[in-house]
Amino acid sequence: MSSKYIVVTGAAGFIGSNLVRALNDRGVDRILAVDNLSRAEKFQNLVDCEIADYLDKEEFLRRIQSGHYEGGVEAILHQGACSDTMETNGRYMMENNYRYSVILLDWCLERGVPLIYASSAATYGGGGIFREAREYEAPLNVYGYSKFLLDQIVRQRLPDAASQVVGLRYFNVYGPREQHKARMASVAFHHFSQFREAGKVRLFEGSHGYASGEQRRDFVWVGDVARVNLFFLDHPACSGIFNLGSGRAQSFNEVAVSAINGCRALSGEPPLELAEIVRRGLLEYVPFPDALKGKYQAFTEADISRLRAAGYAAPFSSVEEGVARYMAILGGGA
Repeated sequence: MSSKYIVVTGAAGFIGSNLVRALNDRGVDRILAVDNLSRAEKFQNLVDCEIADYLDKEEFLRRIQSGHYEGGVEAILHQGACSDTMETNGRYMMENNYRYSVILLDWCLERGVPLIYASSAATYGGGGIFREAREYEAPLNVYGYSKFLLDQIVRQRLPDAASQVVGLRYFNVYGPREQHKARMASVAFHHFSQFREAGKVRLFEGSHGYASGEQRRDFVWVGDVARVNLFFLDHPACSGIFNLGSGRAQSFNEVAVSAINGCRALSGEPPLELAEIVRRGLLEYVPFPDALKGKYQAFTEADISRLRAAGYAAPFSSVEEGVARYMAILGGGA
């Protein structure tokens, strides 16, 4: 067992805490958890996890820049970021997402420490091709730009890098430990809450040439996201920027049907088809919000050919599989 730390930034957040749990499941507990707990409720994500130490993000930055962890870090799994795509404070977004990440990138490269970091499908913007190449990247908001710019710096550094650097462009991740994200939580999480509170779920009416609820995204189960991170941790010779999605676009209607039927299963009720769900008023379509116009991805689908070429061969959960599993967890059934 290594005496060095595996550092997980954003460790109390959604994906970060799932990574800590996944490391624990393989017997790793020499974990330095880094986060900003100004939103204190996030601590709940780490209650069932084993870590060696916790540091506030600012204290962590001070320590690494003062030489505190020389020779003591095995790898950094960098998940720490502001993930609110509606955040309009560009200065905050760039300092928190971009500058913080570049400091860690340079620190890792200077010391030969593997860095696996969270990028985002938001780097692609509204285009219809989701392939890891500059010509397909045109972010629609400052969050997407902060991730896009980091990826460009990584591309500049990679030819001379003597250690692993991996950027993972997350698509629409859903699953347990996201309850603190409020409006930025997944559609599946909101559907569970809506169905429990009002007996129905809500989706946007038709937009961008799609019928109501037929806008399509690449929804990816958080357990699959953790497995891909650990795959790269196990293969330190592998570097680059990779899409991390299921590789299959599915409609918001499919998410809603899976969520509603998952909730119904908790009460012992049989599943329903979409048409019957709409007829019974269990699914309501609401007007597309003005605040999202020009900033919304109506279609995403990860091209995962580079990920497969890197050797990751495991299947990804479908919406039907993942959302059913998630509803059971939220309902206390697993």
